[in-house]
Amino acid sequence: MSETQPPAVQPAAGDLDAAKLIYVLYFIGVATAITAIAGVIVAYLKRGDAPAIAVSHYTFQIRTFWIGLLFSVISAVTLVIGIGFLLGFATLVWYLIRSIKGFMLALDGKAVADPETWLW
Repeated sequence: MSETQPPAVQPAAGDLDAAKLIYVLYFIGVATAITAIAGVIVAYLKRGDAPAIAVSHYTFQIRTFWIGLLFSVISAVTLVIGIGFLLGFATLVWYLIRSIKGFMLALDGKAVADPETWLW
């Protein structure tokens, strides 16, 4: 007997369109923070009625926003002792890595493996 693998579940066309839009808003948010705020609002609104693959992206995006905001505030506070510039740069790199990774997964139609992580 040959064992067959179950077919991979592919998201329906359009399931990840909003997630892709949010990633684009996050990229633009590096220059203008208002688009990142709009992106997190859209993620909160879409997460409730989305399929599981999209929910993993929305959760990842929401956590990216809030953790990034936390570290941005810490960076701003520590500017007076000189380490804030380094923390701010590290936060920017972290934010971009997470956003690029999520966007690439969304383009491939894949879920985020661990959307609750603080890393990437």
